[in-house]
Amino acid sequence: MSDMELGGRTALVTGAASGIGAAIAGRFRAAGARVVGLDLRPAANVDEALVADLRSDAGVAEAMAGLGAVDILVHAAAISVHGGVIDTDPAAWADIHDVNVIGAVRLMRHAVPAMRKRGGGSILLLSSINAGFATPTLAAYAASKAAIESLTRTAALEFAADGIRVNAIAPASVDTPLLRDSFDRAEDPAAARAANVLRHPLGRLGMPGDVAELALFLASDRSSWITGAIHPIDGGASVTRR
Repeated sequence: MSDMELGGRTALVTGAASGIGAAIAGRFRAAGARVVGLDLRPAANVDEALVADLRSDAGVAEAMAGLGAVDILVHAAAISVHGGVIDTDPAAWADIHDVNVIGAVRLMRHAVPAMRKRGGGSILLLSSINAGFATPTLAAYAASKAAIESLTRTAALEFAADGIRVNAIAPASVDTPLLRDSFDRAEDPAAARAANVLRHPLGRLGMPGDVAELALFLASDRSSWITGAIHPIDGGASVTRR
């Protein structure tokens, strides 16, 4: 593996201002890529920071208009609310789907034509372990991530003839500001964190850098025969959901 294995390539990473998206952006940049970060606020540690709302067709189009060809597209941006099926407002269901799923479609509509002209590319969509389990406390989020996995498989099949690979990464609990906020809402944040750690047989939460390493592999030529796959990175949590 070369230290600069993404040299000469341009990567667009959404959600690059924090958490997993920021870690992926930094890892790709260290591997030689020109990294463009797209978020609701300017991302640090990128070569170019774009600001756009993924809910907006026009906003995404404007942000990507002058970008040129993208070799790697990573959709790490996501939103969520706490709640079950009927106690989550329908407007929240729609909003989460708009950002997490349709946002990915908006990005692909702009990135894929140029990838086709260049003869290929790699697309990574961030899913979640919750896509495959009943998740009463995050019903809308989990459903959106299940949709992301279906979208991954369909897009992979549609774009395979163009040399464009599409994969998804499905993390369990990763130590990000979003996860820490969920602990802080508990009556006993320390106990909530400890209980969450126990759900992972390897005995710790994931770190954004763990996900970034898998993303680097899937974006690189080392994974050139992998497409349409959902890749768990979960400390063993999906082996025995507890």
